[in-house]
Amino acid sequence: AVVVKSPETSPLSASLLGELCRECLPRGLVNIVHGLGQPAGDAIAAAAAEHGMGYVAIPVTPGGFTQAQVTAMGEALAAAEGKVLAYCRSGTRSTNLWALAGASKGEDPAGLIESAAGAGYDLAPIAATLDMLAAQADD
Repeated sequence: AVVVKSPETSPLSASLLGELCRECLPRGLVNIVHGLGQPAGDAIAAAAAEHGMGYVAIPVTPGGFTQAQVTAMGEALAAAEGKVLAYCRSGTRSTNLWALAGASKGEDPAGLIESAAGAGYDLAPIAATLDMLAAQADD
């Protein structure tokens, strides 16, 4: 099961995603939660638990990433069994945080950049940071 919290500023996009999912996925597999801020986060956590899924909130704002956020993402990915859904309004912050967490664990930045590009995301703005984190992980 997947729980998607719609962006506060554009809930229609998540509703449209739900419509697409309804056409190709079994009923109940994707749950769309609309709302503002933490109350919606609480609803997501409850819906995830109801379906036997884990839920980790790693709030990220457009101002950049902290080491704590990168570490939290790395820990969430390491603890996950199976696939992981990282969600933000456009997917860019989630993708960047995923790549930063991977690089900090020593994953190859070129491979991270290629994987992100395959999903339609450009990691060029953080490529130097990915290189630095990967080099530090190798030390």
